Amino acid sequence: MSNHPHPQSPDVINRLARIEGHVRGVKQMAEEGKPCSAILLQIAAVQAALRKVAQVVLEDHLDHCVLGANPEDAEQLLAELKEALAHYGR
Repeated sequence: MSNHPHPQSPDVINRLARIEGHVRGVKQMAEEGKPCSAILLQIAAVQAALRKVAQVVLEDHLDHCVLGANPEDAEQLLAELKEALAHYGR
């Protein structure tokens, strides 16, 4: 269960690469002394992008890990998902 392909992996990786570049841009804005309001706006955009990629990962997990799992693995998968969601919501 730990290392298996996900159909959305290429999309997730592309989104994370864009987010990584966006964060570098926000850092550069701070280094250049750009207005705080502009920096905050970009931070909000990064947070929204991270929420969206988390949604894609969760949907992919539900579609291909949980629904495709053997019934005997269901309890463990549910426990792992609950733990991940508890950390995500912090």
